[in-house]
Amino acid sequence: MSKIVAALLALGIGANQAMAAEPLTVVSFGGTNRDAQDSAFYKPFTEKTGIPVLAADYNGEMAKIKVMADTGNTTWDVVEVESPELMRGCSEGLFEQLNWPAIGRREAFLPEAVSPCGVGIFIWSTVLTYNSSKLASAPRSWADFWDTKRFPGKRGLRRGAKFTLEFALLADGVKKEDLYKVLATREGVDRAFRKLDQIKPDIQWWESGAQPLQWLAAGDVVMTSAYNGRVNGAQQEGQPFAIQWNGSLYDLDHWAIVKGSKHKAAAEQFIAFASQAQQQKGFVQRIPYGPSNIATLDLLDRTTANNLPTARQNLANARATDTEFWLDNGEELEERFNAWASK
Repeated sequence: MSKIVAALLALGIGANQAMAAEPLTVVSFGGTNRDAQDSAFYKPFTEKTGIPVLAADYNGEMAKIKVMADTGNTTWDVVEVESPELMRGCSEGLFEQLNWPAIGRREAFLPEAVSPCGVGIFIWSTVLTYNSSKLASAPRSWADFWDTKRFPGKRGLRRGAKFTLEFALLADGVKKEDLYKVLATREGVDRAFRKLDQIKPDIQWWESGAQPLQWLAAGDVVMTSAYNGRVNGAQQEGQPFAIQWNGSLYDLDHWAIVKGSKHKAAAEQFIAFASQAQQQKGFVQRIPYGPSNIATLDLLDRTTANNLPTARQNLANARATDTEFWLDNGEELEERFNAWASK
């Protein structure tokens, strides 16, 4: 044993940590989300364990993860994924099965946050947002979003079938409780596309979470769909943006470990650390996404708690995204959407 390792052991630092503090690559969706993760998770984890975190961004491309899992050339360790991608990737063997005793007690989390291959990080919402200084009256629903006479100008939507088709049906009068029943039928899908036809020339499609808020600030759009945490970040920078929670769609993002990760034990150690209530509190205080650890809510002040998607008043007219529906129908609907959008 070397003198260095012996000295580190004398200080209470394990031999494995002392000799092999290889970097852990953690990949997320970037932007203010990554900034909050860096402050609440990455830096404190490194300070506690000595394991460096290499932070990287992506746009949720499962193709990259599939190539790594299929070839065994895995360069990512922990990735942030949305619910449908987690379930699909787990069933296809793209993610490692988690050793839950190394993560924590399942009962400590929201039920939706617990799965064989993933641990929920936070609940987020896609909301309708607008510049309150530029509109004479506030839009109150997705029907108002479609009202180009009362609210003339471009409006932003995420380029893809997911969320877009739901918002179209909500704008057309479908009740949130019936949303996926209607969308599960051929008639319902046709209805959604007919509704989108009504405002197609007025839509500006966004592909990254930062774009809709940039467009809103520049006046390129009068209103847009956006992730609630991004809106809050813009508000903190002084932008007069407002959120309409009515008709919002919420879901979870999860931590998963890419199949073939060479640092699985360290990856589970990171996930366990980032999932603690105190760490999630630090994250939520920087970006208002709902925590997955149940105990976190007791640590938050009322103002912070009221800005979360999980606040009672914000959930009142919201709808959970149906993960099973998008697993079963996503590929077909995305193909149809892309063909429609490219015309």
